[in-house]
Amino acid sequence: MSDASRPSYYERHIFFCTNKRTNGENCCADHNAQEGFDRCKAQVKAQGLAGPGKVRVNKAGCLDRCSAGPVCVVYPEAVWYTYVDAQDIDEIVESHLKQGRVVDRLLTPPHLGR
Repeated sequence: MSDASRPSYYERHIFFCTNKRTNGENCCADHNAQEGFDRCKAQVKAQGLAGPGKVRVNKAGCLDRCSAGPVCVVYPEAVWYTYVDAQDIDEIVESHLKQGRVVDRLLTPPHLGR
């Protein structure tokens, strides 16, 4: 079976960087990443989107996009988002995770890395 025809365990998988740097460098943890993760996980569950064949919400260590933080990335599309509040998270859940539509206004600029 080719990779393209093999079904994925999850339709979408979203990873939130929650990394905390102790050396004073910018990090997602300093920009409410935990709150974003918690909000996303709660919204996905409340909307019945969680579970096999649906959506999985996970924490990640450093995703190496610190200067854009906080960030999350949705797979299999490999779409990177920068968010600032609960409304941004709600829009990612509703538009991307539920309906498959990318939220253009929240896309992480491609040049922003560490």
